[in-house]
Amino acid sequence: MQTHTELDVPAYLSVLPLFHEMRPAELERIAESAALKRFVRGEEVFRVGEPCEGFHVVVAGQVKLYALSHSGHEKVIELISPGNSFAEALMFTGKPYIVNAQTLSDSLVLTVKKQAVMAEIERDPRFSLRMLAGISRRLHGLVQDVEASALHSGIQRVIGYLLRDQSLEDVVPGQVATVQLPVSKATIASLLSLTPEYFSRVLRELEDGGLIAMDRRDIRILDVQGLSRYHLQ
Repeated sequence: MQTHTELDVPAYLSVLPLFHEMRPAELERIAESAALKRFVRGEEVFRVGEPCEGFHVVVAGQVKLYALSHSGHEKVIELISPGNSFAEALMFTGKPYIVNAQTLSDSLVLTVKKQAVMAEIERDPRFSLRMLAGISRRLHGLVQDVEASALHSGIQRVIGYLLRDQSLEDVVPGQVATVQLPVSKATIASLLSLTPEYFSRVLRELEDGGLIAMDRRDIRILDVQGLSRYHLQ
């Protein structure tokens, strides 16, 4: 994992979609206000109710956004991987965080201060358009997740997750694809609005059907087309 001194923050920001059109001087100003922090696995980046004074980018590791019910039940809302940002929309509301953020592994997180973002928007309104585009992409993804939870069966959600990075048009008959679960099965189950027991049961059903083979977090899809057809049943 990169350290504070190894990361060239302006160069790193320049490759992110949100910042890639910014000029070097603008990136330098943003970088000056940014804070890079190392978190150990399981550490909270922020909690519900804390003030939101900026947005965050995962440089290394992984962060989950989640909510807790009154009974203590956890619902995973989103998994944030390196190169992706979060909390941009909330930053503009002036309200505290409405979800929790916790690292799933040792992580490095870059926080960009709200004041720096507002200053750049005042200098160049086009920056706000790029930020809106990024927020819109996240909202679209979350709406798709809600639709999947509401309209698809549990097994369809599991298969959809396994096939999310597979292009069926490019699949060669007999080709085996490997999916590595980035987090625990319980976390994936929560993301899909399923119980861990049901998620494991679906995986066993697919394995018994000869569609996948499991080796801990590595899942080999033995028949991509067949799995896709099973998805439509």
